[in-house]
This record gives sequence, C-alpha cells and structure tokens, in this order.
Amino acid sequence: MKKILSLFFISIMVLLVFAETASAIPAFARKYRMSCQTCHSPVPRLKAYGDEFAGNGFVLADKDAPRYFVETGDEELSLIRNFPIATRVEAHVTYRTDEPKRSDFKTPYLVKLLSGGALAENLAYYFYMYFDERGEVAGVEDAYLMFNNLFNSELDIYVGQFQISDPLFKRELRLTLEDYQIYKTKVGMSNFNLAYDRGLMLTYGFDSGTDIIVEVLNGNGLQDADSEKMFDIDNHKNLFGRISQDVSEFLRVGTFGYYGKETNEINSGIFENKMTMFGVDLTLAHNDILELNLQYVQRKDDWNYTEPFYKETESETKGALAELVWTPNGDESKWYGVGLFNWVESDDKTQNYKSVSGHIGHVLRRNFRIVGELKYDIKQEYVQVGMGFITAF
Repeated sequence: MKKILSLFFISIMVLLVFAETASAIPAFARKYRMSCQTCHSPVPRLKAYGDEFAGNGFVLADKDAPRYFVETGDEELSLIRNFPIATRVEAHVTYRTDEPKRSDFKTPYLVKLLSGGALAENLAYYFYMYFDERGEVAGVEDAYLMFNNLFNSELDIYVGQFQISDPLFKRELRLTLEDYQIYKTKVGMSNFNLAYDRGLMLTYGFDSGTDIIVEVLNGNGLQDADSEKMFDIDNHKNLFGRISQDVSEFLRVGTFGYYGKETNEINSGIFENKMTMFGVDLTLAHNDILELNLQYVQRKDDWNYTEPFYKETESETKGALAELVWTPNGDESKWYGVGLFNWVESDDKTQNYKSVSGHIGHVLRRNFRIVGELKYDIKQEYVQVGMGFITAF
C-alpha cells in the first residue's frame, strides 16, 4: 500500500511539471464573454449561480448576450447568430493491483460535443453527443427542450432525454472518475435504474426554498426504436417524484419515490416486474469550502414470470453514496480534493459493490485541470491508481 501511495503522489507531481495549459473557453462562457468561474467551481461542478443559470433556460437574468439572435426583420423568427458549441475531453492512465496486475492508457476516455442555449423567450435546448466514450461512439445522451417559467410562474417543463437522478446529484457534474454506483444499478433482467431515460420532467420552485419535481418516463432507458419506430418496449409509463427543502443557507434535505412496471420477453418467456424505489438525501455546505453530499436508496422488485428465470419472486436492493468536496479557497481554489464512498447490496449478488475513492485535482486554467485518483475496491480487494486531465473548450 505504501508503494501504491508513493506512486500516486509521484505521478501527480510529474503531471504537474509536464502539463501544458489551455486557453479556450466553452460555449456559455463564450456567449456571455465571462469566465467559467462564474458558474463552476471547478468545471464541471456547478455553483449556486450556475445552477440558477441552467434552471433559467441558460439565460442570465442580469446580463444580455450581445447580438445573440440574427435580426431578420421577422419578429416571429428567432435564429441564433452563432451556433453555440463546445467540446469536453478526458484522458486518464490507470494501474490496478488485482491479478493479473494491469496498467491502461484510457486516452481518450471520452470526447463529448455539447450545445445548448435559448431558442426564444422561455424556450431553451441542451444536448451532448459522445464522439468517443470508452472507445466507442455512444451517441446522444442528454437531449431535451426546456419550457421555462410557464404561465409567468416557476414552472419548468423538460421534454426529451435526461438522467432520472438529475434532481438528486448529477452524475455528469461529478469531479471523480469513479461513478455514483447506486444510480447505475440494474437488478436482474430489469431495465430500471436512475440513469438515462426518455420522458417528461416538471419542476416547480417555491419562495420557501421548496422544490417539487415530477418525471413521467418510458422506463427502459435509451434503447433504440423498434421496427415500428417505438422506443418504449411495453405499454407502461413510470413515475418519479421528488421534494427537497432548503433548511438553511448550509443545509438542504430531500426525498424521492419511483414506481415502475415493465413487461418484456426474454428467451421466449415473458416476465413482468413491479419496482418501487425510495430514497433520502442531504447536502451540507460550509462557505463554499466544504460540501458533504449523502444519498440512501432502497429498492424492491416483484417478479412475475412464465418461466423460472429466478428462484425468488422478490428481490431487494439498497445502496448509498457519500461525497465530500473540499475547495479550500472557494471558487478561487487551484487545488481541490474529493472523497467518495459507494455501497450497493442486493439479492442480485452480481450488483454488490463497495468502494472508497480519493481524488485530488489542480486547476491550471479555468477550463483545464489535471487529476489524480486512488480507489480501493473493498469487495474485490484491489487498488486502482490513476492520473489524467479534463478540459473543455
């Protein structure tokens, strides 16, 4: 273990010496001619101001974007003058201690093309496409239209593809290479998890600091359309609901429930599953220096099948994540650290997972950071050490 830790810190210092800086800026910063620091700390993690910007249809209420739309002489036509586009690139090098011991150049780990912005007053869009994700073209993931402040109220409606867990903790905004495992977990033959799906999301915020979110979903992820151009594999729609409350400037608490039903054909047999899931979460922050995120999820699947795919007709799954983010100088921090704990325990033993990770990063430019990460897989008893860079331009 001492050798692994030594290798970890030596690797970080070597990367600091040889890394080059980047000078480009992403689409939204380019649009408003301002620093990425306005919304992020560090990129891609959102500050409160950035979260408000995203929730306002990617429009800053206190700042106009100069010459954003083309003047066509038609008041009923809104055309973006310069199509907003940005790119995110990640590359990592890792080493694992399990047998056989393995080193790996994850270069690039992902190349992502992003675009988003206002299409008209109270109408916005956002999407990104993976040109390369773990060595393959993954296609479009996030892709939605947003109708903002409907009926002059705080009601927003999103239509398209998004992550079910976005109202909880956004996977795409995490700083670590290690993922939020409980959000990705699928049990048995089920298509249900808290990652990507197609559907409708409604959000409403009250002056009291209460947010209510409802999602209506296909329930089978981002599967391709079938021969009849249908994305949903059955006639069921799933329902996700969440409520959160700002208790103080430093504390937010929330809870959610998710109910889904699915019918599918596997190996010439039909199975039906009724799934219920609930969870609680908490965010505790201190002066933009420390942020603690906690999530607990419990799930139950009730199987009904025409062939004995499983010996048990019910399965239970529970899991949690705990994330601590340290930015010692707030959004001016050049160095930052993250600790992440993942735990999943299920009757489907293939989904059991437990790990603890430590991540350290250095911001060379607002949109270029170098990172090092050390993970210990508690269940499989191996260590993974890695280093890399993340940039957006």
